[in-house]
Amino acid sequence: MLRRFRVILEPNELGGYTVTVPLLPRCISEGDTKEQALTNIKEAIELYMESLQADGEPVPTEEAVVEVAV
Repeated sequence: MLRRFRVILEPNELGGYTVTVPLLPRCISEGDTKEQALTNIKEAIELYMESLQADGEPVPTEEAVVEVAV
């Protein structure tokens, strides 16, 4: 099943990028380039989801996210 996750891509002060997934707490990855960071976060998301499934936990969905602009 194909799932889509919103990610946040931020440049690091010393170079490279950090990527987080708001829907998946502590799912973080990095890369030297945007492309590498995005490739790495895809792998991190897959591993995160495998871990949830192995533990019998539900995989969160974007419908569960509420956004508030301040």
